[in-house]
Amino acid sequence: MTRHNKSAAYRWLALLLDPGTFRETETTGDAVITGSGNINGRPICVFAQDFSVRGGSISKATGRQIGRLMSLALKRGVPLIGIYASGGARIQDGAAALGGVGEMLAHSVRCSGIIPQIALVLGHAAGGAAYAPALCDFVFAVRNATHMYLAGPDVVRSANSEEITHADLGGAAAHSRKSGVAHFIYDSEAECLHGARQLMSYLPQNNAEQPPHIKTPDVAQYDSDTLAFPLVPTDTHTPYDMKRIIAAITDTNDFMETQSGFAPNIICAFVRLGGHAAGVVASQPQVLAGAIDGDAAVKAARFVRFCDSFNLPLLTLVDTPGFLPGAAQEHSGIIRHGAKLVYAYAEASVPKITIITRKAYGGAFIALGSRSLGSDVNYAWQGAEIAVMGAEAAVNIIHRKELSASSSPDETRKKLVEEYRAKSDPRRAIEEEHIDAIIDPRKTRPLLIQALERFLDKQPKPARQKHGNIPL
Repeated sequence: MTRHNKSAAYRWLALLLDPGTFRETETTGDAVITGSGNINGRPICVFAQDFSVRGGSISKATGRQIGRLMSLALKRGVPLIGIYASGGARIQDGAAALGGVGEMLAHSVRCSGIIPQIALVLGHAAGGAAYAPALCDFVFAVRNATHMYLAGPDVVRSANSEEITHADLGGAAAHSRKSGVAHFIYDSEAECLHGARQLMSYLPQNNAEQPPHIKTPDVAQYDSDTLAFPLVPTDTHTPYDMKRIIAAITDTNDFMETQSGFAPNIICAFVRLGGHAAGVVASQPQVLAGAIDGDAAVKAARFVRFCDSFNLPLLTLVDTPGFLPGAAQEHSGIIRHGAKLVYAYAEASVPKITIITRKAYGGAFIALGSRSLGSDVNYAWQGAEIAVMGAEAAVNIIHRKELSASSSPDETRKKLVEEYRAKSDPRRAIEEEHIDAIIDPRKTRPLLIQALERFLDKQPKPARQKHGNIPL
């Protein structure tokens, strides 16, 4: 084939796969290259759309070729990685091309939750071709190169008389910060392809296997000395960076955050604990004080469901004042979105470990990996608070009449706040069996590893229903 080793698609495949492992499965000469290869010695199926052939457009034959590869990946039980650079359905082919796109999308749905599906958008993904990456588990993007949209600038301009560019409409920045479609964003194609290889190091081949384990020398004897000083301020209104906590309690240099620019008030990331791959969901007090809004709830819920599908244990770090209040949030569906988070945690059958680092108020205490939703181990750090709401707000509601009648309301309020905070002591939660223990932060890492290894062989209860009805 004249395009061999000349098109960008082959160059991308060479950077993604272990050297010398790519084997092409079909050579139809259409706008896609399909085949198999290895990443870190493990087999995968892979395709790359070739923009040099009819703009990477999807014909009936192209859709079927990709669909056959997806079926092969499912049959072999290996991950599927797709590299997207397509102008969408081939306009000249009409309904036949649309059928090819639909066939490709249907195969992706059949693979969902059985094998990992990763999308790298290294060019345009337009129209129906934009839905294909969106159905995958994770989408990788490159600044100034990735463009995903249903209708291009010309269509938008003719419909709305609106001047708009590809970047404004669906560039990497827009999808990593605003829409949440892109999970990882990089400055170059090479970094993006390397990032995909890194992600695969955390994932099993399929939903019947366990994630890869890496031996570490410090398994359970390691105390987090960096937590000896107060990384967490005692004042519940003072922000701090939860990522520093994650770095202190997980294996060194093993942290891969997903959707870092979207809903940054909650952190979702892959880590290792004692060599075991795991997923972390954590409040981020630096943004919105760690309150959960609708975007954060959906972001965390989908991450939890992915981890549950592929046997990744869940570690949840909680420091939140609750779900974000306000008319805008209520009208945009915070109840519905929060219910997704509750559903995801309650449904998850993987090992679930939760730590309250400072405060857990209201419905957020329940939603973020509580014992009520089936968490296996629940700890609270010394000085943590568990309550329906913050002390100041609670006192204003509960003791409104008393404060109004007081001759010195400030002193009365201070006294009542202290009394309410005493009731928020996690020792009361231990009595109610919502918390297992109050722990010294320095002992967090060894306790986490011990708890994780204790529940690695946890067996889920068989489900009776075909599937539940998550509040989408």
